[in-house]
Amino acid sequence: MPVKYPPPTQITLKKHHKIFIGSFTTIVIIYMIVTAILLNGVIVKQTINNNEVNNKIGQLQLDTQTKLNDLTESIMRQNEQLASLGSQVGSIDEQFSSLKASVGSDFSGIIENVIPSVVTVRTNVGQGTGFIIDNEGYVVTNAHVLSGGSVIYIITYEQETKNAEFIGYDSTLDIALLKISGNYERIRLDDSNEVQVGEKVIAIGNPLGLQFSVTEGIVSGVHREGANGLEAYIQTDAALNPGNSGGPLINKEGRVIGINNFKIGGGESLGFALESNYIREAVNKISMESLNQTLV
Repeated sequence: MPVKYPPPTQITLKKHHKIFIGSFTTIVIIYMIVTAILLNGVIVKQTINNNEVNNKIGQLQLDTQTKLNDLTESIMRQNEQLASLGSQVGSIDEQFSSLKASVGSDFSGIIENVIPSVVTVRTNVGQGTGFIIDNEGYVVTNAHVLSGGSVIYIITYEQETKNAEFIGYDSTLDIALLKISGNYERIRLDDSNEVQVGEKVIAIGNPLGLQFSVTEGIVSGVHREGANGLEAYIQTDAALNPGNSGGPLINKEGRVIGINNFKIGGGESLGFALESNYIREAVNKISMESLNQTLV
């Protein structure tokens, strides 16, 4: 026969048990609410603090960048002042040399600066003079100095003998362009349109094989006509002799105003130099044709 189980016992909570459980539940709920509020407050406060920190960091970065900009501008101003000071010092040196040149006919300060840029041009049949117009060793001389020669040598102021590369020439203006290896101090061309009759000049060359000889004179005339029919020559009473051809005619600023070209035989102190503006024209024409660039 089947087993009979007793009916399930029903647990009946007394009133004070219900109150206790209800109170405990309420307390838990209240605790959770308070905890959530507190956590939310902490999170909000932390967010505010983070924003403040970020703002301070941003402000600090801005201040730092501003100070860096100010410092950079200050350094740039100081560099400009130093450059200006250096330029003033250089200008004072140039004025001093110019003053020496204009007082007592003393070109010694200028000669010291320009003569290292003057060279001897020698071939197997003769010699003349030239001068360096570019730091990379480009040399200008008269084309007739090279006439009949099969090899070309350059002797520098330091007495170094260099093989010269022939770049090209202008037969009308009697200008030739050469190249030697190495780096050198160049001599600058001045504007020959500014040359005045009566101003003092010096001619540097190798007359009769006497290297780096200097003669002094004045400009006797400008825009004189040469054998080529061009009114392109400066007349000077500075002594010119064989070997001076291709050498520079220098003004009191230490710049080239002409290239010593020829003298009239049978007359005294009648030397002629091709004006520097024509030198520039010829050199740039040759260099554009041969090198695809201008040099002066």
